[in-house]
Amino acid sequence: MYRDQRAQDPYAQPGGQGHGQDGYDSGYNTGQVYGTPGGAGGPQGPPAPPRGPKPPVNWKKRVKWGLLTFLVLLLVVSVSTYFWADSKLKREVDLSKVIERPDGGKGTNYLIVGSDSREGMSDEEKKKLHTGSAEGKRTDSMMILHVADDGGNTMVSLPRDSNVTIPSFKGADSGKLYPGTGRQTKLNAAYAEDGPELLVRTVEANTGLRIDHYAEIGFGGFAKIVDAVGGVEMDIPKAFKDKKSGADFEAGKQTLNGEEALAFVRTRYAFAGSDLDRTKNQQKFLAALAGQAATPGTVINPFKLYPTMGAGLDTLIVDKDMDLMDVASMFWAMKGVTGGDGKSMNMPISGTAGGNLVWDKAKVKQLVSQLNNDEKVTVTGN
Repeated sequence: MYRDQRAQDPYAQPGGQGHGQDGYDSGYNTGQVYGTPGGAGGPQGPPAPPRGPKPPVNWKKRVKWGLLTFLVLLLVVSVSTYFWADSKLKREVDLSKVIERPDGGKGTNYLIVGSDSREGMSDEEKKKLHTGSAEGKRTDSMMILHVADDGGNTMVSLPRDSNVTIPSFKGADSGKLYPGTGRQTKLNAAYAEDGPELLVRTVEANTGLRIDHYAEIGFGGFAKIVDAVGGVEMDIPKAFKDKKSGADFEAGKQTLNGEEALAFVRTRYAFAGSDLDRTKNQQKFLAALAGQAATPGTVINPFKLYPTMGAGLDTLIVDKDMDLMDVASMFWAMKGVTGGDGKSMNMPISGTAGGNLVWDKAKVKQLVSQLNNDEKVTVTGN
């Protein structure tokens, strides 16, 4: 009878729980699974297609794009660095004001000057570096760097106590013509009298060698470069002291900071050869400094490279026609010469006059001829 009632119940729901007319729930489950298409045993949906294997990584393409990105970034950084560095050059020397110039020869000649300029230095820095507080500026060291067209670069130190004749010249600021009187004096007096232009005029008139570019750095800039590269190691063969420069060195290997390096290259009173011995020490130090500045640890390390470049360029004074490529050429040639790839020497000296060093005119003429023709320099200096 119970089964008959279910069969006649119009509210019975097949596949679900039976509910009578009076709401009675029999608790009977027909086995339908909700959420399954078609119910239990009903038709299934289409099976998902099998997932194929991942395509292989195209390493060649990745490397190509990675390299391209790196090169673009390198180009951007290089161009930015070039314009940053070029903008820091102080193009203050006008060689067009130099009159009666000798003809040029092969290669390029730089007159490199270390001045005692105290520009930008505080009183504390002047005291620390033993520079004094004299007004104006004078040349503390002078060198001619000949960069040959086909190698064989040469550096010639010009002692500041060299006896020279001041020639006729045009005032750098006044434009006034001053006739030559045959007046003889120390080479560094030409710089003190009318600046870089008269110094170039005097060097050219007394050597017959045309100067193509001029570069000058002061005390403060020199010391900062040394500190920026982390100091320079020197092997000092004999201990020496000099109150005027502040030098106080023991013999042996030691790393010089900016203050010590400046004292080292300025000292002359502690040596028997005075200015000639000092120029030799200057060349020796430049070799060590250039070697340190050009190491991978400095060149590829931006935390060393930019401070080093900034320290040098902040006080570097050049002629109006000198660009950053000329500066780079000068530096690499100087590094090569002082490092042994080329010749470094003092200007040939034949004697003294009134305490000044007299150049050997015959040797100077031969030296200039060899430089103008890019020949191997066979002349010896002092």
